[in-house]
Amino acid sequence: MSAKAGPGRLNSALRRFLASEAAGGVLLIVAAALALALANSGLADAYRGLLDAETGPTLSGALGPMTVRLWINDGLMAVFFLLIGLEIRRELVAGRLATWGQRRLPVIAAASGMIVPALVYLAAVAAAPALQRGWAIPAATDIAFAIGVLALLGSRAPTALKLFLTTVAIVDDLGAVAIIALAYTAALDAGALALAAAILFGMWAMARIGVARLGPYLIGAGALWYAVLLSGIHPTVAGVLAAATIPIVKSPGAPDHALSPLHRLEHRLAPWVALLIVPVFGFANAGLPLADIGLDRILAPLPLGIAAGLFAGKQIGIFGAVWLCVRFGLAARLRGATWLQIYGVSLLCGIGFTMSLFIGTLAFPGRPELVEEAKIGILLGSLLSALAGFLVLRFAPPHRLQREEEEAQRREIDAGGDVSGLEEQRNRLT
Repeated sequence: MSAKAGPGRLNSALRRFLASEAAGGVLLIVAAALALALANSGLADAYRGLLDAETGPTLSGALGPMTVRLWINDGLMAVFFLLIGLEIRRELVAGRLATWGQRRLPVIAAASGMIVPALVYLAAVAAAPALQRGWAIPAATDIAFAIGVLALLGSRAPTALKLFLTTVAIVDDLGAVAIIALAYTAALDAGALALAAAILFGMWAMARIGVARLGPYLIGAGALWYAVLLSGIHPTVAGVLAAATIPIVKSPGAPDHALSPLHRLEHRLAPWVALLIVPVFGFANAGLPLADIGLDRILAPLPLGIAAGLFAGKQIGIFGAVWLCVRFGLAARLRGATWLQIYGVSLLCGIGFTMSLFIGTLAFPGRPELVEEAKIGILLGSLLSALAGFLVLRFAPPHRLQREEEEAQRREIDAGGDVSGLEEQRNRLT
């Protein structure tokens, strides 16, 4: 417990991860760069061999023996989604998403940010019907990389933008999982789905009867992950589902309540996710071979369609949805953020590594050459989105409320005061 937080309070773990120094983001970018370097060096075979090494039993007949890559993408990333789910639940219950009016904007933006990229992709591959199965590849946003870029921006990215991006990306990923289940899953295991539902109900019942210890919920989350894995649905969704059952003690404002199971779990998970899980994930997924990639391959319909969907479709879909919602009174504009900053975050939503890569393998089974072309488009579109979004947010003038907050903090520092009390003011401003 932080000494600055006061009795019965904890500092917000994920807010610290999203809004603090760029350590987690730097580690992520370094890990991704290292993966690209290894995949295009003499150590490429060793890099791929490490990720494909069998390291455990066969948990699912569809997946086969567990490998290092599977443990990272299907296991560790479920913990990441658990942490994100805890933050979203906190905001839905007692934060800035507590009413439908506050939720409407990110939900509509996420839906538009999936539909428009799919339409852009289908337009690009219209002359090649065999490629239309890849329509969902540019529909997903990679939370880890997008938040990593935001972390590098530090205070230049207002808290409201970070929460908006996180919420949009979560809805986006849940939508992508639904697409996988409906469009790309050959068969779902009804028995495993029923087991997952029973486990989820049991966790919900524990919360209802007042179980406050974290141990039973963590055991339930592990069992839920395995049941979802067996069902044929991507197991990372188990993290978000488990988070929805963790009890929360309402604590409006920045500090968290020390007696709240949700806040305690979030506080404990945050450093592991920021400094270990996210960089390891980047290392495992960013290693794409770039040899023999010329302009002709980049401009082929499949990679061009994916890159255009991620870079153009995402920004048009998300920024357009936000503008229309505000224009017609469906939602208020993000408080504490300028239109240019909102556009910058819309660009970052075009980073689509993880789920896009996963959907690419499902869209073209038995066609490794098409999977490799899809990777080219995913890498190109994601890099363009990351660079453009970073530059826009880096040089966008801050909102008036953001300038007031920074000025207040400078005055506190100059006076030798304790700046921890500014956290509550920051939340009021954003």
